[in-house]
Amino acid sequence: MKKSIKWLWRIFICGVLGIALLLLLINMGVFGYMPNLDELENPKSNLASEVYSSEGAIIGKYYLEYREQCDFKDISPNVINALVSTEDERFYEHSGIDATAIGRAISGVLTFHSKGGASTISQQAAKAILGQGSKNIFTRLIEKLKEQIISVKLERNLTKNEILTLYLNTVSFSDNAFGIKAASKTYFNKLPIDLKVDEAAVLVGMLKGTSLYNPRTHPVRSKERRNTVLGKMVDNGKLSLSEAEQLKLKPIELEFRRVEMNEDLPAPYFRQVVEQDAKEWAKKKGLNIYKDGLKIYTTIDTTMQRYAEEAMESQAPFLSRGRGTWRWARRNDHFESIVKQIPRYKELKEEGKSHEDIMLELKKPVKMKMFTWNNTQREKDTTLSPLDSIKIMRAYVQTGFMVMDPASGEIKAWVGGINHKYFKYDHCNVNTKRQVGSTMKPLLYCLAVDNGYSPCMSIPCNGVYFSGKLYNAGSEGFGALPMRNALAYSVNNATLYILQQVGIPAFVDFSKKCGITSQLNAYPSIALGALEISLIEMMQSYTMFPNYGINTKPIMITRIEDRNGNLLEQFVPERKEVINEQTAYKMIRMMQGTTSFGTGKNLKPRFGIKGEVAGKTGTTNDEADAWFIGYTPQLLAGCWVGCEDRFMGLGLGQGATAAMPIFGSFFKRLQADENNKYNTVQDFEEPLSMEGTDICDVVDKTTSIRRKNFRSVRRAPKEKDPTLEAPAIETPDIIEHGGGEDAPMIPSQDDGAEEQHY
Repeated sequence: MKKSIKWLWRIFICGVLGIALLLLLINMGVFGYMPNLDELENPKSNLASEVYSSEGAIIGKYYLEYREQCDFKDISPNVINALVSTEDERFYEHSGIDATAIGRAISGVLTFHSKGGASTISQQAAKAILGQGSKNIFTRLIEKLKEQIISVKLERNLTKNEILTLYLNTVSFSDNAFGIKAASKTYFNKLPIDLKVDEAAVLVGMLKGTSLYNPRTHPVRSKERRNTVLGKMVDNGKLSLSEAEQLKLKPIELEFRRVEMNEDLPAPYFRQVVEQDAKEWAKKKGLNIYKDGLKIYTTIDTTMQRYAEEAMESQAPFLSRGRGTWRWARRNDHFESIVKQIPRYKELKEEGKSHEDIMLELKKPVKMKMFTWNNTQREKDTTLSPLDSIKIMRAYVQTGFMVMDPASGEIKAWVGGINHKYFKYDHCNVNTKRQVGSTMKPLLYCLAVDNGYSPCMSIPCNGVYFSGKLYNAGSEGFGALPMRNALAYSVNNATLYILQQVGIPAFVDFSKKCGITSQLNAYPSIALGALEISLIEMMQSYTMFPNYGINTKPIMITRIEDRNGNLLEQFVPERKEVINEQTAYKMIRMMQGTTSFGTGKNLKPRFGIKGEVAGKTGTTNDEADAWFIGYTPQLLAGCWVGCEDRFMGLGLGQGATAAMPIFGSFFKRLQADENNKYNTVQDFEEPLSMEGTDICDVVDKTTSIRRKNFRSVRRAPKEKDPTLEAPAIETPDIIEHGGGEDAPMIPSQDDGAEEQHY
């Protein structure tokens, strides 16, 4: 008997020592990472990668979860009362582990009658911090022990209010909302301090199953759970029975909106692109931008970004004028394809509803917030059907505007749309391609000048034959013009004549050398910009002008560091010589004609821009796209304006009217800023190799030789080439749309007419 007792004591002591050793090993991190106290108080915040501007200011973070921190004083007592009543009635009595709750849970298991869980709020906070919840019984046992260890640490080092705050900042809700602040803003569009009793009960009720009790997707189930929480509050003396009964009858009144923590920070469209580039880079390095706390330094200048956004918004009355929603009646198939992509349609489809039933559901008016130009908040409350809201939102005129340093390639401002909160589609992105119109012409003229053609040589403005077929884009009334005037006035037939001289294949090849990566079809229409290219590609192609022949690829990231500030990689721009400095200078002077007497002649006097400016306007058929790309000796900027759906059309006029004012407004603001290094008023310098030489003179023998070689190149199209057998669009379309960007135009007119493309 004595021997048995000794063995029992030995087993007991060994068991106690074994458990103590197990707890020690768990605490030491042998069974998985255990955070220290600082990490417990600030969970996961050190893992988000930070994005910096060129001045070193934080302009955003990349993270997997939308989480916002708040203090205890910023949380409504309604939330605290609902949480404690529902999740941990003895929260203020225990020290992290509730023995009564554990006994109740064990009793429930043994009697097969569950009486609730045993986890305290402290343990649930630990679970949320660790991100645990394994389904494996043995792994979950270790996790439970880890949670208990951490909960005891929390109780020893934090006050009860601090633990509650930590838990509410850490716990996850549905719709990618993490923490009580994110949840209250997502579901009720208010701060936690402003939550009413029933609203707090809805959010606390979600904690039992965030997807199961999501009030947006499961309103009936969520209401039942809310009422259960209200009942718990009555049981714990936090709410009167009569008040609870009244609240239980109320419907759940959501004001749902998906919120992002970075939404109000600078350059949201720019940060989207940087995120994708950084993610690809990190993947190659075995890193993760959402977990490894990288420091990503970008080229964006926050002051210039603000000027760019203000310049875009200065055109708000003009941009808001676009076409009416009546145009959708003729494009019903296109409209339905858009509707099928919205989240609400997909949710209803998953519920098994037919397309017809879904469309009927989406015709019902609901309360919503919509974008508006009419107030500083850029949004308004309204009641509208989802289908009507889509028609209205898609009819807004959009814009893409970029500013870069052509020498360094650094992008200084990036405005991808009129409002990132309501319009996520980025119109500066390399994957966003639109017809570029006459902004393509400088590349063609440059190719001709680089091969010996004089800017002052006379260019006929009659129709041109390609492969035996006449192409006539109008403007015969000009007769003949100097090449520099033809570019300034954007005369289409003159451009086609130059294309005929240099050859289509040669122009396609040259365009690719300039940085155009989009597909280029070898048709005559390429010279008039009837092809889709992104704004950022066009910006790269124009860098060779202010850079005196050097083409620079735009860059957005200058360097990336690890969380400790150690340099991981430095990024430098790709630069290559495409043309010589003499050709570049001639093109600068030719493109100054646009802003001096051509299609953009109102730019400098209207906005009071000092110093020299060169550029090119562009417009496409039906005013679907309006462009202006211009530059000073220091900066290059490009602007596109149009609707997301091309058939809408602008109804706003040519590029000089719709796009150029954004360029002008930006530079007006920049030149007024004495503290910005790019505000210096400068003129384009004449290269030393051209001193004393007129831009129309042949500089030396190498130019003539180059021209002779070029002539042999442009004879290549006479060989059989299947891409030249048919024009891009039939000739009658060209004849129907006469003239050029300014046709009919004479130098004394205030504004040029549209150029028409095919």
